[in-house]
Amino acid sequence: MSNKTNKDERRFVEDVARLLMPWGVPPIAARLYGHLLLCSSAVSLDQITADLGISKSSASVAARLLESYTLVRRQSEPGTKRALYAVADDYEAMIRQQNRLLDALAEQLSTGAEIAGSKAVGARLEEMASFYRMMRGAMEDAMRRWKRGRLQR
Repeated sequence: MSNKTNKDERRFVEDVARLLMPWGVPPIAARLYGHLLLCSSAVSLDQITADLGISKSSASVAARLLESYTLVRRQSEPGTKRALYAVADDYEAMIRQQNRLLDALAEQLSTGAEIAGSKAVGARLEEMASFYRMMRGAMEDAMRRWKRGRLQR
């Protein structure tokens, strides 16, 4: 691999991290996700620590966090207890998880609107709930269109 490729890959990893950190993804996890996006196959924690220059415990915590976000999948290496990590290929999983959160938030806001001490607060909470329900519907619609497009290719 050339130095330019290494430099380009490092830049890509750091750029992905800069995009994810404002969403609350810790820096090491964000860098790990950027790195895994460039990997052609699942990699071990040992390889991750060597590639990113981080400790094995930091790599493990970051990988488990990304797995909980449904961005990364863990698989076992045949004949060992060692785990391998790769970018998840179920792109919709994170959106489905976000949709569940939007549903729960909309429901909670509607509950708040019912118990609000003033009509203005109740109206504001109900408007927020309506917005989150609409966004959830828009994401569902976008996923359906994306699936149809994939099937037509």
